[in-house]
Amino acid sequence: MKWLTLVIKYRLWLGGVLLALAIFTNVQAGFWPSFVLYLAAVILIVGHFIFGPMRLIQECMESGDIEGAKKVIDSIWFPSLLIKPIRSVYYTVKGNLDMADQNYEGAEKHLKMSQSLMGGGGILGDQMKQAEGANKLQLGMLAMQKGDMKQAESYIRGAIRAGLPDKENEAAAYLQLSSIMINKREFRAGKEYFRKAKGLKPTTPQIADQIKQMEKYITRMPG
Repeated sequence: MKWLTLVIKYRLWLGGVLLALAIFTNVQAGFWPSFVLYLAAVILIVGHFIFGPMRLIQECMESGDIEGAKKVIDSIWFPSLLIKPIRSVYYTVKGNLDMADQNYEGAEKHLKMSQSLMGGGGILGDQMKQAEGANKLQLGMLAMQKGDMKQAESYIRGAIRAGLPDKENEAAAYLQLSSIMINKREFRAGKEYFRKAKGLKPTTPQIADQIKQMEKYITRMPG
């Protein structure tokens, strides 16, 4: 819905125009004739600060427009005013953009901030819960890059328990666990996690290639 995208993009400025019209109408004709204008202005302005332009960010991420996503993220002046689930998404996106820029320190910081906002009850709490697994998987991969295998294992196991959004993420999680177990020389466990990853039949080229590479030597391992 293109009109909705335009409203979200310009709602702060639309709210400002309506507020100016409301004040003018109030001066000229009194409060009640200007009430609807005041109400519309408040909804647009408050909505801008507590909901943010998340729809615009989603559209950019889905189309692969990383630079566009960065611009939208930078347009959020006061992230602390966003409601809790939206703020969690905001920090997740920030973390993903940091990872794309290979800013792993920033990525870890923002993903942990997102993680701290997850949980709670109700519909919004349930929606945040769905993203918890993917968030923990990313933190696990960051910990592996830093060489902290103990922390990586904890995050990835937590990701699997929380649930992952699709088989591609599940396969990635099991592959990482397989690598960790092999590194610990727990070959039987490593093989079992590898079988689980392969059994999911992932189609993402990077994950499928990792499976092919591991398959060349994992069968020769003891256990």
